[in-house]
Amino acid sequence: MAAPEYVPAKPMDEVRAYESPPRRPGSWLARRPGDLQTGQPHGRNFGNPGPDQGYALRLASLVKDRIRLQPGEDLDDVIHGAVPVALKRAAMMGRAPVVHDLLIAFRVWGFLDDEPDAELVRLRREVFGEVAHAGHYRERLRIAALVPETTLRMTPGEVERAHASDWRSLLDV
Repeated sequence: MAAPEYVPAKPMDEVRAYESPPRRPGSWLARRPGDLQTGQPHGRNFGNPGPDQGYALRLASLVKDRIRLQPGEDLDDVIHGAVPVALKRAAMMGRAPVVHDLLIAFRVWGFLDDEPDAELVRLRREVFGEVAHAGHYRERLRIAALVPETTLRMTPGEVERAHASDWRSLLDV
C-alpha cells in the first residue's frame, strides 16, 4: 500500500508499483448455486432489468421543470409512471438510463406539450393516477407496456414528430 509523502522512506527501499493479479486460464462459468444459468429471467412482474436504474429518478429531477401538468395530475405520479418507460428503453438498449429516455417517456404521454390532446389527457389521468404510491407496481408496468418497442427504438426527434402528427401511433391503446 502506498504511504503518504510525510512518511519517511529509506532511499534504498524498493517502491511497490501496481501489478495485475495472475491470469486465470479459461473463462468464468456460473457454477455456484445462486448463479443464473440462462441469463436474466423474464415474465410477468419482472420489469425491465438494467444497470444503474436509480439514476433515472435523478435525471427526472433535472427535467421536471419541463413537465406540463393539467388540472388533476400530480408530478410524483407522472414521474413514477414515466420512469418505467424510460427504464424499459434503456434496458432494451443494454445501458443505464440517459436523459433522452426520460424525455421520450414524457413526450409519448404528452407531458412536454403546452396544450395536449384532450383524449390523451383523459387516458393519462386514468393510467397515471396514484402510481407514485409503492403498492402500484403493476400499474407502472402497465404504463411501460403501453409503449411498444417500435416507439422506444425511435430517436427523440422521431418521437416528437410522430407525437405531433398522431400521438396514438406511439402507444398501444
